[in-house]
Amino acid sequence: MLDVRRMQVLRAVVTSGSVTAAAANLGYTPSAVSQQVAALEKQAGIALLERVGRGVRPTAAGRLLTEHAAAIGRQVAAAETALADLRDGRTGRLTVRYFATAGATVMAPALARLREEHPGVRVDLATTDPADPLPEVTRGHADLAIVVRPHGGSHEGVRFVHLRDDPYRAVLPKGHRLAAKRVLDLADLAAEPWVGGERPGPCLDAVIDGCAAAGFSPNVVVEGDDYATAQGFVAAGLGISLIPELGLTRRHPSVTVRRIRRPEPVRAIHAAVRETSLGQPALEAFLAALRSAAAR
Repeated sequence: MLDVRRMQVLRAVVTSGSVTAAAANLGYTPSAVSQQVAALEKQAGIALLERVGRGVRPTAAGRLLTEHAAAIGRQVAAAETALADLRDGRTGRLTVRYFATAGATVMAPALARLREEHPGVRVDLATTDPADPLPEVTRGHADLAIVVRPHGGSHEGVRFVHLRDDPYRAVLPKGHRLAAKRVLDLADLAAEPWVGGERPGPCLDAVIDGCAAAGFSPNVVVEGDDYATAQGFVAAGLGISLIPELGLTRRHPSVTVRRIRRPEPVRAIHAAVRETSLGQPALEAFLAALRSAAAR
């Protein structure tokens, strides 16, 4: 394989017209330049320079390699510029996964801020509902995912950055007997028929654990595919439901929402970041944008 550094030495000789001038420009001795060109000729298997008076000129093979050396030099310069842009956060590409209820409230404003501050960064964004997006990070398919995990949770190769706590609220049909209370004890809902709004996973675990702490297991009579559907079932009088605040940004007009205590189920929302992706300026900027959006 041809030595790229020797090709650049040849290029310096050809463009300057002599070994001595090339040596002065490169900071080498004339002998060192001659040795580099001789070694390149040996690799090429053909003469690259011919003497003309006190100088040299390239042979056809020398002109060919000089042209390629110039192209390589331009490509290396372009690579250095691109690397500097990536290192400084001016460019880059992030693969991000999230669940739907984090979209409008957290993801959308964070993306808007990232686009404003780092317009050259591309984001490959997709939801993973109903699946847990964490495996996308652990398998190396995503740099970051918005996930629900208990505080203090850990996973090898993943850093969890807490964004916000999302408390659950009781959703009751309009006119329900418990709607007269401003705050409900979770145990107040023990005897009620329930509308399920969660699939098995970390979000449902927060509800089940809260009910267990209050001394009961919910009697789920109908399952909603999502929070909007669950609200519709509640509005129809089929039961009550527990829905997190982020799932109540659009409330059904025929439901009443109340706070819960003793205990208040909460799902902790984190950014799960692949540890090998940490340190990328674009990723750090996006994390900052997510924290800002989640704090509103």
